[in-house]
Amino acid sequence: MQASEISCKTSPSEMLTDGMLMQSLKQAIAHKLAPQVSQIDLQGVYPEEFLRHIGGLGAYAQCVAQEYGGTGSGVLPALKAIEMVSATCLSTGFMAWCHNACAWYLQNSDNPFLKEQILPQVAKGELLSGTGLSNPMKHFAGIEKIKIIATPCEGGYILNGTLPWVSNIGDQHLFGISAQIEGTDDYLMAIAQGGMQGLELKQDVHFIALEGTNTFRCLFRNAFISHDWILASPCDRYVEYIKPGFILMQVGMGLGLAQNCIELMRRIDKSKAHVNQFLDDRPEELESELETLRLKSYRLAEAIGRGRQLVSKEILREVVEARATASELSLRSSQSLMLHAGAIAYVHGSVYERRLRESYFVAMVTPALKHLRKVLASM
Repeated sequence: MQASEISCKTSPSEMLTDGMLMQSLKQAIAHKLAPQVSQIDLQGVYPEEFLRHIGGLGAYAQCVAQEYGGTGSGVLPALKAIEMVSATCLSTGFMAWCHNACAWYLQNSDNPFLKEQILPQVAKGELLSGTGLSNPMKHFAGIEKIKIIATPCEGGYILNGTLPWVSNIGDQHLFGISAQIEGTDDYLMAIAQGGMQGLELKQDVHFIALEGTNTFRCLFRNAFISHDWILASPCDRYVEYIKPGFILMQVGMGLGLAQNCIELMRRIDKSKAHVNQFLDDRPEELESELETLRLKSYRLAEAIGRGRQLVSKEILREVVEARATASELSLRSSQSLMLHAGAIAYVHGSVYERRLRESYFVAMVTPALKHLRKVLASM
């Protein structure tokens, strides 16, 4: 898929912002997502219709400037949208983050083709998108080596290498990647297309949760990518632009999951408070910590704003701390929920068991809790 094959289908329209978006999302989640959650979790059903529907509402347009089909509202309403979806289904909340992350990459790029022709379609959910930056984020933190090599050639680069798992992708999806430029110490970031020649998508493992996220192993074998699809090369400064928003929007997953765990505990307490009162991590305590994290995250989202700027070291540290706290609070909330529910929680397919499995994903998806603590130790 090259530049000539893409046309901008999005016409100027009024995308919903913040309050109106949240109300519309709430209705969409109740009617279109909630009835599917068990199928998504246990059967690996990919909720494509819902993902496209909330794109039309504006769930992916908040970080995107108005001239590129967005609302220009910034990171905060995007984080809130991810939080709201995650409260019902973390798989789908994670995919909402994946898509928003890709929109964030495009918004922060200087590439006019990507911003003018591709970003408007991503902002509206016409082109569904993911992110393949787990490996590069770990590479730049000194955890593992970059796995894709880009060899310069006429008109672009030849890509070779493998990305273990990339989510919310398919033959018609886009996703962000990073590669080392062969023979140099420089790196580039680009947008790959799921159906591009030389790329094979393999789905050869099963996960304990998030099966419905269209997660594939990506094998690049002499795959050509033109300069039209390069986000930044070299990408050192560009990575500093996208990092705070990339990390902070993930906090929405933890906020939503922990909120639902607390709500479920309160529901259980209507009949079991007489015995649950002796447990640690009671709903009142967790809710207080959750609200503190929520307010901190919202403040940081306002500080990051609309991107295209470097944040201070102090803000970045707070972002990393918030992301780590989201992991820890997700784990504590889901484990406490299991104990509050008792034996019924041990039944396979229960909402309590699902939330427990999902909470480990919040703590393990890049940047994982151990990754975050490593970064904090060096800041």
